[in-house]
Amino acid sequence: MGVPDNRPIGVGRIDYTNAWPLFHYVPEETEDYRIVRRVPSGLNRMLQEGELAVSAVSSFIYGMDPQSYALLPGLSVGTVGPVRSILLFLKKPLREALRGRIALTDTSATSINLLKMILALRYDGNPDYTVMQPDLRAMLQDNDAALLIGDSAIRASWEEHGLEVMDLGEEWHRWTGLGMTYAVVAARRDALASRPAEVLHLHRDLLESRRRSVADPEPLVERATASVGGKAAYWREYFGALRYDFGPELREGLELYYRYAHQLGLIGEPASLAFMDPQLSTGR
Repeated sequence: MGVPDNRPIGVGRIDYTNAWPLFHYVPEETEDYRIVRRVPSGLNRMLQEGELAVSAVSSFIYGMDPQSYALLPGLSVGTVGPVRSILLFLKKPLREALRGRIALTDTSATSINLLKMILALRYDGNPDYTVMQPDLRAMLQDNDAALLIGDSAIRASWEEHGLEVMDLGEEWHRWTGLGMTYAVVAARRDALASRPAEVLHLHRDLLESRRRSVADPEPLVERATASVGGKAAYWREYFGALRYDFGPELREGLELYYRYAHQLGLIGEPASLAFMDPQLSTGR
């Protein structure tokens, strides 16, 4: 038998304001887990390669390989309507951009593929895509539109640039009538098998952070105003519109997203949502 691994498991935290409520009251390190902060694309890779046991990740990553993961119940980042932080900035009218060139941020997976679905299936578009670092001016220099997510998108939305802006959360809701789940919290199945007690401890702490953050968002509002900028009223509306409980509208919307991803050849099969059993035996 090998020596048991008693080190804290690695847990990925999306380093954007929209994921703050899930982690705001979660300790950075306990005897069971330690938090690692990255943008979604970095966490996606680390979870896929086994560097993390659990992570908040782009929903698309779960859909690529659902048999390797279980979702932690009651935890998500989603909206039913506008999201305000997943935005397509258009230098030309949409009808021209649909046959033109669009720059995509290099920090996400869910949002990039959400845009491709909307433009292809809703608008019959077929633009050329290029992936770039999230800098709006640089992205628009040689392209007709640019997709930004997270705090880069929020800051850009405050600028006086005169660009048309498409909110992908709002666009998805108008199109489907459903919510959209941009991020989930996924555990590797091998980690669930080998470290169940640690994962359950983390799950409890995440649910408590979600509960406290939703009940009183003011600490998040104050932190966002100080670190990102903007007015408190903006952040109250921003956090108030986000859904963190992975409710029925979000689950149904994500299942449709996976069906569209399969239709476009982005994933092999439409993924079904498989959740961790909260009564998982821990041996403790």
